[in-house]
Amino acid sequence: MARRLSSPSPSPVTITISPTAKDGSGRRAALRKSTGLTSPVPRHSTASPHSSSRRDRYLSASETDTSSDFVHYTVHIPPTPDHPATTGNAAPALSTESIPGPDRSFISGTIFTGGLNCVTRARHVLGSTSDTAKSNGLNCKMRGCDGTPFRIDNRAKAPCECGFVICKDCYMECLSTSGTCPGCKEPYQASLSDESEVEEDEEEEEEGRDRVLPLTSMVRSVKVPTSKPAEFDHSRWLFETKGTYGYGNALWPKDGGRKGNNNVGVHGGFEGFEEPPNFGAKCRRPLTRKIGVSQAILSPYRLLIAIRLVALGFFLTWRIRHPNWEAAWLWGMSVTCEIWFAFSWLLDQLPKLCPVNRATDLTVLKERYESPTVRNPKGRSDLPGIDVFVSTADPEKEPPLVTANTILSILAVDYPVEKLACYLSDDGGALLTFEALAETASFARTWVPFCRKHDIEPRNPEAYFGQKRDFLKNKVRLDFVRERRKVKREYDEFKVRINSLPDSIRRRSDAYNAHDELVARKKMEENGENVGDAKFVRATWMADGSHWPGTWLAAGPDHSRGDHAGIIQVMLAPPPSEPVMGGDSLPETANCCIDTRGIDTRLPMLVYVSREKRPGYDHNKKAGAMNALVRTSAVMSNGPFILNLDCDHYVANSVALREGLCFMLDRGGDRVCYVQFPQRFEGIDPSDRYANHNLVFFDVTMRAMDGLQGPMYVGTGCIFRRTALYGFNPPRATEHSGWFGRRKIKLFFKRQETMGKKHDRKREHDVMIPSVQDGAAGSGDCAEDDDIESAALLPKRFGSSASLAASIPVAEFQGRLLQDLPGTQQGRPSGALTVPREPLDAATVAEAISVISCFYEDRTEWGRRIGWIYGSVTEDVVTGYRMHNRGWRSVYCVTTGRDAFRGTAPINLTDRLHQVLRWATGSVEIFFSRNNALFASPRMKFLQRVSYFNVAMYPFTSVFLLLYCILPAVSLFSGKFIVQSLNVTFLIFLLAITITMCLLALLEIKWSGITLHEWWRNEQFWLIGGTSAHPAAVLQGLLKVIAGVDISFTLTSKPATDDNDDVFAELYEVKWSFLMVPPVTIMMVNGIAIAVAVMRTVYSLYPRWSELLGGVFFSFWVLCHLYPFAKGLMGRRGKVPTIVFVWSGLLSIVISLLWVYISPPTGAKRDYMEFHFP
Repeated sequence: MARRLSSPSPSPVTITISPTAKDGSGRRAALRKSTGLTSPVPRHSTASPHSSSRRDRYLSASETDTSSDFVHYTVHIPPTPDHPATTGNAAPALSTESIPGPDRSFISGTIFTGGLNCVTRARHVLGSTSDTAKSNGLNCKMRGCDGTPFRIDNRAKAPCECGFVICKDCYMECLSTSGTCPGCKEPYQASLSDESEVEEDEEEEEEGRDRVLPLTSMVRSVKVPTSKPAEFDHSRWLFETKGTYGYGNALWPKDGGRKGNNNVGVHGGFEGFEEPPNFGAKCRRPLTRKIGVSQAILSPYRLLIAIRLVALGFFLTWRIRHPNWEAAWLWGMSVTCEIWFAFSWLLDQLPKLCPVNRATDLTVLKERYESPTVRNPKGRSDLPGIDVFVSTADPEKEPPLVTANTILSILAVDYPVEKLACYLSDDGGALLTFEALAETASFARTWVPFCRKHDIEPRNPEAYFGQKRDFLKNKVRLDFVRERRKVKREYDEFKVRINSLPDSIRRRSDAYNAHDELVARKKMEENGENVGDAKFVRATWMADGSHWPGTWLAAGPDHSRGDHAGIIQVMLAPPPSEPVMGGDSLPETANCCIDTRGIDTRLPMLVYVSREKRPGYDHNKKAGAMNALVRTSAVMSNGPFILNLDCDHYVANSVALREGLCFMLDRGGDRVCYVQFPQRFEGIDPSDRYANHNLVFFDVTMRAMDGLQGPMYVGTGCIFRRTALYGFNPPRATEHSGWFGRRKIKLFFKRQETMGKKHDRKREHDVMIPSVQDGAAGSGDCAEDDDIESAALLPKRFGSSASLAASIPVAEFQGRLLQDLPGTQQGRPSGALTVPREPLDAATVAEAISVISCFYEDRTEWGRRIGWIYGSVTEDVVTGYRMHNRGWRSVYCVTTGRDAFRGTAPINLTDRLHQVLRWATGSVEIFFSRNNALFASPRMKFLQRVSYFNVAMYPFTSVFLLLYCILPAVSLFSGKFIVQSLNVTFLIFLLAITITMCLLALLEIKWSGITLHEWWRNEQFWLIGGTSAHPAAVLQGLLKVIAGVDISFTLTSKPATDDNDDVFAELYEVKWSFLMVPPVTIMMVNGIAIAVAVMRTVYSLYPRWSELLGGVFFSFWVLCHLYPFAKGLMGRRGKVPTIVFVWSGLLSIVISLLWVYISPPTGAKRDYMEFHFP
């Protein structure tokens, strides 16, 4: 048996490795990382390690093809009757002349760091175990067994003189059966004198393997265990169950009843037997599952789409072939609009052919990452870290209390505290936001333990205390009511402190400024200067008596909204790795209003960030603030996953982060760039007058896109993979070519061998992720030219920060899947993330300050390929599109039970229209940019491309919609119709199109779970927005493209909750805007046209009722869709005087009579229509 190595010292050992050593064939030898798993096929292996008392450990080098730069894991599959073993001899180990043989260590137990023109550094993580012998081919030679070989009495001597290598189990079986050596067929001369010695030796090996060493830096090194946890040995049971019927047996014998006892269990029922092993091991049970829509709904849905498409084709053909020459202009405009509407409907409907639903299993997540295992005996969390970004810009439009509640809900989520970090980006640099965050951090010491103790949902105090339901439901602790009352009182005092901050800051600043002004005046008088002409600075002061480095209340040089220094303040320091239980002994919980004994009182790290702003620099609004947070978090915490939230979107489900990570960590999750959650809103009026819930988009369109390449990114409530934000390619992708992308070509970006195939070669524009072990290869000729170029371009792409560049491979490694998952080639070992994080120091924070400077992004790829993309009002859609264009896929996560996140939406008509205007303007910008889906790469699926193209095209539908809403009124005024006569063919086509549209709507309601009322509200606001905001967006987009006119928008105001006011007071406020002019005009014209047409038909000698009904039908269709808009103009019910309606009726009658006078009915006597003076 191979002897166990002593535990290495936690301090790193610096070594220098020559990357240009060559073997006999002249090929360069590069350092490669290997695993302790055997393989039945020939492969190059490392030299056998030996124990040594010296501290210095040397690394062996393995011969590998230079085209392979990533780790290659090989797993031994035991031979079975269906899969016989393959024969072959392993290639001889590579000669390592520069490394002394007696002190060579197993290379897979070492982490390499380094870079171009740097000395390669190696940290030995764990001592080599018996798996080292397996890597050198010294495993048990029995057929179907790869057990660990052993030596008699721990000597370097095999049990038999022939040297046949055998494990203990096979040796004991041979002794109990034939007693002869399987190699030479001679009787064994020696036996185990004391089996306990071997067992004790194995226990010592397990202890050495399970020992967890502290990780001194999460940025500069990564802990990698040496081998996988042992899996169930199928061959062991196959060779121990001889004589049974079939393949294996029904009952699994225990160790005590295996030795030739064929009557085990006969007299004692199940005595002598145990339950069969769980073949559905933790690593094989899926974290997620895809739930397809029932075929009973989906098949008719697809059939109706085809039927409606055929009906539209026949209808448009009939319309073109049967023109109305009496009103050719009316017929031409109507046909043009109808063709465009059919095209727009097709773009919207095609991506909905494959909707899916998904579900997660949090039990499997906990068992796999937070349960005690061989590599994690203490059951520490092995989940990756998450950095949460919250963005705010103006404390006046985004109240600090709303932001504070969002922060509190994040700090209280059900996720390992040491793996969570929260960053607040204050793009306005306001002292009010800064001090509100400080108050929030103080109140969190009471709120977070209270939520953990009593399992509070939701964990937003404003939402929790404002619930109307019974708060005692499912609460069993006797002290809950008393502690809830105390926490409620603490929260009320917290709200008062937040609300009083503006006055407190103003009074404090006035007092300090008055004192400084008196001192300055006195000094000027002493110097004989003129005091009357002096101007004194009106600064904003912090509580410690120093100037606030951000924006002052009275703007001054270097202290205005667009001109201030960068600020980083750690409000809550990184927590320790071990739980800290509350009690009277802790100073933090001594004065707490709740009993925290037995409750973990740690809080996640909380950081305030305000990036530097200077005149003359383009700060790129929200996208620039998000990229500043990406760089700051990479230096300070470097979580491999990022969650971004708006300041008014709080965490409504405490396990939402776990559900989102299930998709990232499941099999195939390494291709997922982000997980998008649906947006849910509070404070919406019960009738949802302006479709603020937007359920048709979030529950129909997004679910349908999830069945393609994934949903689009909508700006908030999204968990990103950090390496995907860095602009790297997925580990593998698929190129789609041919008609509708039917031809598929697999692409691999993990630096695998090309096997001579052109489509596997790396593209010039592809960017590879530098792996953790890349530094071990040095900067010599052993690496590929493209990889050297990629490493050299890292500072040019990411900036000059060395810490930021060093954090990239670490984040990539921590975001990998577990290597135990089936089919995982580039996974990380289990238990690699259970080590504590290095505490923050001044140098780290200083480095974080440098990466948020206003000039850091100059001559880099931030905003062009890396991070949030610049140049569009809707930077969220463009950012998600770029990731899909590189071959990534995304996932739509609808949490079970409670919504994941909840926010607020503008319920005022004017605010809602301006919000839609901003979205539509961004779509127009996308259409006229290179982000148009027409120029997408072959890695994007055809239907995904159609969906993105529809996003860029939908504002242009408003031009045709405006024209089509005026045509009914023109038809009624002129007495002409879009067709020459209402014949049966036209009515049948119209009926078929209408019925199929209604049936499709019902089926969408069925598989998406929305209601008919919500679908109808969406249809109404589609016409309201299409006749108001969308035409203005098209105009603004054209002005920007043609004339270069910049587009600026104001923030959407977030309502602050006030229990004394009406919750829906904003719904009835009428704020006039130029966007209201087109809908008001359409309503007035159609209303007057109906009145004129009715009176003309009534007074006509030959009334044409068919044309009247056709025109009135379409005008009524327009007015029904605009009804919520008209209701919004009326304001609050009961506030509009009755005389307004009387005047409106009289005005319509007068205009109608005037039209009859101008165009009297045919055959009417002119005398009766003329006015004569007496």
